[in-house]
Amino acid sequence: MENIYKKNIRILLFILCILLPAVNQAQLKNAANRKEMPSHPRILLLKGEEEGIRKNIQSEPAWAKVHQAVLNECDRMLTRPPLERIKTGRRLLSVSREAIHRIFYLSYAYRMTHENKYLQKAKTELLTISNFSDWNPSHFLDVAEMTIAASIGYDWLYDQLSANDRQIVREAILQKGIDPSFINENNSFLRVINNWNQVCNAGMTFGALAVYDEMPGLAKTVIDRAVETIHLPMGAYAPDGAYPEGYGYWNYGTSLNILFLSALEKSIGTDMNLSALPGFLNTAGYYENMTSPSGYCFNYSDCGLRGDLTPAMFWLASRQNDLSLLWQEQAYLTGDRKEYTGDRLLPALLIWGSGIRIQDIHPPKKLQWIGNGITPVALMRTSWTDPKALFVGFKGGTASSNHSHMDVGSFVMEAGGVRWASDFGAQDYNSLESKGLNIWSMAQNSERWQVFRYNNFVHNTLTINNELHLVKGKANIDSYSDKPDFMNAVSDISSVFEGQLKSCIRGIAIVNQSYVVVRDEIKTPDKPATVRWTMLTMANARITGKNTIELKKDGKKLTLQVTSPANIRMKTWTTVSPHEYDALNPGSILVGFETDVPANTSTALTVLLIPQDAKQVNRIVLQLNDWQK
Repeated sequence: MENIYKKNIRILLFILCILLPAVNQAQLKNAANRKEMPSHPRILLLKGEEEGIRKNIQSEPAWAKVHQAVLNECDRMLTRPPLERIKTGRRLLSVSREAIHRIFYLSYAYRMTHENKYLQKAKTELLTISNFSDWNPSHFLDVAEMTIAASIGYDWLYDQLSANDRQIVREAILQKGIDPSFINENNSFLRVINNWNQVCNAGMTFGALAVYDEMPGLAKTVIDRAVETIHLPMGAYAPDGAYPEGYGYWNYGTSLNILFLSALEKSIGTDMNLSALPGFLNTAGYYENMTSPSGYCFNYSDCGLRGDLTPAMFWLASRQNDLSLLWQEQAYLTGDRKEYTGDRLLPALLIWGSGIRIQDIHPPKKLQWIGNGITPVALMRTSWTDPKALFVGFKGGTASSNHSHMDVGSFVMEAGGVRWASDFGAQDYNSLESKGLNIWSMAQNSERWQVFRYNNFVHNTLTINNELHLVKGKANIDSYSDKPDFMNAVSDISSVFEGQLKSCIRGIAIVNQSYVVVRDEIKTPDKPATVRWTMLTMANARITGKNTIELKKDGKKLTLQVTSPANIRMKTWTTVSPHEYDALNPGSILVGFETDVPANTSTALTVLLIPQDAKQVNRIVLQLNDWQK
C-alpha cells in the first residue's frame, strides 16, 4: 500500500513538472535511455568488479598497503560506539563525514573479504544514521554527505539487508536526504558555482541511484537536476583548470564532483559529457603543481598547509591518459607512511587506481603551470625530483570569490627544503562564528576583513596607506615565460588599489634556477602614497642593513634584499592580533619595508630572495615590459 510519504513525493513531482519547465529534458531522456538499471551494487563498483581490485592488490605492494590500511581502520572501527547526532556549532558535518568514513570503509571491507564482522558494524552505523531525527538541512552539506554514506551502505550491502532494514534506510534517504533538497531554503546550492553545488548534487544523485528501483520518476528528476546545475561549478574550471577556491577546497569540491561523475558512468553508462567541459580534466595539472618540493601546498584562501594522497587524481590521470599527473601521489603511496585512513574516500582510490602500475608513473616534464579563470595562479619550480628545488606560487584573483582572502598578488616561496614565504591559510570557522562574526559576507565593509588571517595586511602583497584591498578588484596572469634562466609570471593587480594607486603591476621570477625576484611597478595618483611591502615567514628574522633582512630556519639562510627604491624603511611586524577571536600565530613574523612615494610618480619596488647557495646573483632587474623578450 502506498504510504503518505510516497503520495507527497508524487504531488511534489507533479508540481515540479508544472513549475520547472526549464528542466533539461534531453538530459532526463539520457538518464532514462538505459532500459535497465544495473542491480545492486550499482554505485561506483558493480558486482564482480572486486576481482580487478584483488588483482591490483596481488601485483602491486603499494595497493596492497592501501587495502590493508582500510582493513586495519575497519578493525579499529569495530570497537567504536555508533555515531551520535551531535552538532558542532551549526554543523553536523563532522558526523556526516565520519558516517562516510565508516560505512564506505566497512562496506568495502565486507565486499572484499566477506567477513561478517565488517557487515554487522556497517549495518549498525547505517541504521543508526537512518534513525537520526534529521540530517541537519539548515546546513545542506551535512545532508549531502550523510546521503552519500547511507546510499553506499544501502547499495553495496543491499543483498545482506533485511526487507525492514532496506525500508528504514530507503525512507531515510528519501525523507532526510532527497526530499529537503526540493525546499527552496535548502537548495541554494543549485545556483552557486562553488563546492556546495558539487557536494550537494553528488549527495542527491547518490541517493537517487540508490532508490532508483522504487522511485524511478523521482530519481530521474534528481539526476537530471544535478546534470543541469553542476555545469555551474564545473564551468568555473575554465579555461585552464585552476580551481577558484584553492587547494583544500579543490580536494573537497573536485573529489565529490568526480564521485558524482563516476557514479553516473557506472550506473547509467555515461557522464552526460560533463567531463568534457573546458578546463575540468586539466585541473589535475593545477592540483599536482600546487604541491611544493617540501610537500606543502600553496595554501592561499581557506586552506591547510599539508597535502595528502588524493583518490580523485587517479580518476583524472586515467581520463587524461597521463600517469605523470600522479607523480606526487606515488610519493605518498611509496613513502614510509603506514596509514592513509584520514581520507574518508580512500576506498575510491582502490577503485579508480585499479590497473595503474606505480612503476609506470614518471615525473612531469614541464616546470611551470599557468591557469587563468576566477582565481589565476602561476606555479613554478626548478625540479620535480630535487626536494631542495626552488618553488614559487603566485596568485591573482579577487577577494569577492568564495573562501578568498585579500591576497591578490600574494606568493609563497621555497628553497633548500624550507618555505621562506608563507601563508597562514584558514582559521577554524566555528572559532569565529561562535564569537558572533559574520565571516561569509564578501562586502567591502564585512566583518570578514577584520579577521587577521583574511585581510591584506598579513599576506605577501602590497598595502597602500594602511588601507584594505578592494573586494571588487580582480587580477589575471597577464604574461609568463618558462625560460629556464628567467622563469616568470606577471599580473596587473591595479584594480585592487583603485583610488589608492593609478596602477600596480607585479612580476615574480626564478632567475638562473638560483634565486627569486619580486618586482612591483607602481604609479601614484595626484596624492602621495605610503607603500608597505610584506612577506610572512616562519623563519627567524633579523634586519642586517639599510636594505637587507636575514632569515634563518632549519640550519638554512636566505637574504631578502631590496634593490629599489633606495629610500626605504626596513621593518618587521608582529603577527599577534589585537582581537581575541583571531587564531594564534606562534613562530611567525612579517618582514619587509615601507616607502613613501610622492604624488604623480612612477617607481619600482624590486626585492631579491637569495638562498645561501645562490650563484650568479644579478642585482640589475629588467623592467616588467622586457620580461617576456
